[in-house]
Amino acid sequence: MTAVEPGRHDGSPPPRLGSHSVSCAGAVLRYTLRPLMKTSPPLVCLRLVRLGARVATFALLVAGGGLLSSCAHSYEVKVDSLAKPKAEDSISYEIHNANPEVSEDTLRYKEAVGFVRTALSGKGLYESPDPGKADLVVNVDYGVGPPQVRHETVSEPIYLTVPGNVYMETIQVGTDKSGRAIYTTVARQDPPTTEFAGFRDYVITTVVYEKHLKLSARENTPGTEGKPPTEIWTVDVTSEGESHDLRKALPVLAAATIDFVGKDSHGQKTIRLKDTDKDVAFVKAGM
Repeated sequence: MTAVEPGRHDGSPPPRLGSHSVSCAGAVLRYTLRPLMKTSPPLVCLRLVRLGARVATFALLVAGGGLLSSCAHSYEVKVDSLAKPKAEDSISYEIHNANPEVSEDTLRYKEAVGFVRTALSGKGLYESPDPGKADLVVNVDYGVGPPQVRHETVSEPIYLTVPGNVYMETIQVGTDKSGRAIYTTVARQDPPTTEFAGFRDYVITTVVYEKHLKLSARENTPGTEGKPPTEIWTVDVTSEGESHDLRKALPVLAAATIDFVGKDSHGQKTIRLKDTDKDVAFVKAGM
């Protein structure tokens, strides 16, 4: 999700203090505008409610109350790659299914291989029309791991309603027979205020699934003296989240390989991708 710049530019009045909600890609975003202090901008408390999923609470300070304009799912992707020197010189390949439990006749496999072909084309690699003359054999493995339990500590802001100040005021309640004013003293109270009092921490338990895509490229030559062909490069990509929808994650995982094919990442790297990023859109479009 992305936030709009604070303030309104169309002449409409700013949103009122209180509770509001908007719909966004099947989710409901509930937020509350509260004054943090008498002279501060409103504090927007955002609560994202998803059916069948945990509730996440966020707090953002905004000037004037700018709200949300668009939604895009974001993925945290971990990438680990290795490569031999001059690995990028090998540009033709044939694809091999590295998982014997996955049938090559399934639509899922064909779709996954299509994503991989497109991602490799983004690095200048192409599938050889003659498998025997390909420089590389690219082994493809993908899947979803078993459910794992995660515990996350979340902070939520606390607000107190402070009664207004009480003061005495003299007011006229009438006149006597001579026309002279009659006064009395009454108690008055200022409106209550809401003040930020700190945060409270609580633990959220979630079930997550690790989606993975591994590409490993070896020389397209027979092994010698009982040794397998030399491995030229590998790219191992994983992403963890509450969804176990591998089909939705596969184009993102494939897009994450583009910058690492034929390169050494020198350890695991963490990157962020949105399903609207250009590399993801490129992979989804296909060849």
